[in-house]
Amino acid sequence: MVRLIASDLDGTLLKDGSQELNPELFDMIMKLKEKGIHFAAASGRHFQSIRDLFFPIKDEISYITENGSLTLHNGAIITKGTIERTLGQEIIKSIQAKEGCNVMLSTEQGLFVEDKDARFLDFLTNTMKYEYQVTDNILAIPYDYLKIAVCNFDGTDAFADHFHSLFSSRIGVVTSGNIWVDFIAPNANKGSSLLALLDHLGITREECIAFGDQFNDIEMLQVAGKGYAMTTCAKGVESYADAQIDSVEEILKKLLL
Repeated sequence: MVRLIASDLDGTLLKDGSQELNPELFDMIMKLKEKGIHFAAASGRHFQSIRDLFFPIKDEISYITENGSLTLHNGAIITKGTIERTLGQEIIKSIQAKEGCNVMLSTEQGLFVEDKDARFLDFLTNTMKYEYQVTDNILAIPYDYLKIAVCNFDGTDAFADHFHSLFSSRIGVVTSGNIWVDFIAPNANKGSSLLALLDHLGITREECIAFGDQFNDIEMLQVAGKGYAMTTCAKGVESYADAQIDSVEEILKKLLL
């Protein structure tokens, strides 16, 4: 019996670069809830961005945000992971020094970026629909670091290996979409976040299914009783899943039968 569904967003529920969810999804999630099946949105995105996407049912679901650094249910924080400040500042400086790369810092107090690349700010505002704050010195932000993200419009192949070689021995470094690489708080990932949520809700792993398409989804796919990778997933992700599918909605519809 399925009691919880956890799904990634970009590349999974949001396909082909879309920034709006299929409106039918909201109705399906509510009907699933009536059947005793809870839904959790699991993403590398900041909480506010995810909440906005699910606005019609924003208070009816749980949130696995910042690639697992922050887990919320009914407005309460279930888990929180932070990046040690000295390491975080080293990462930020390395991003600033890499040509074509833009840094975004996630904190509980919001997202912070620097006003150095008009294209990046336009992308965040008009494509991603993010709410963020601009600073002339991101290193001076005093809040806890939940996640550090680097964006390069040339694609992850152009820079992911560089940052992986520099930092993967000290922190999780994962691709999160086609142009993003995320630095995740130690011991935080979508899988550990999902485990904490399952424990909080009294649901077993066998009663959970999960959907994803990128390497930041692997732990979540492994934790779930059944993990689904999208047919469009990053090469290799499918080996961590039980099956591949074209759309999340097709599985949700089967659960509603």
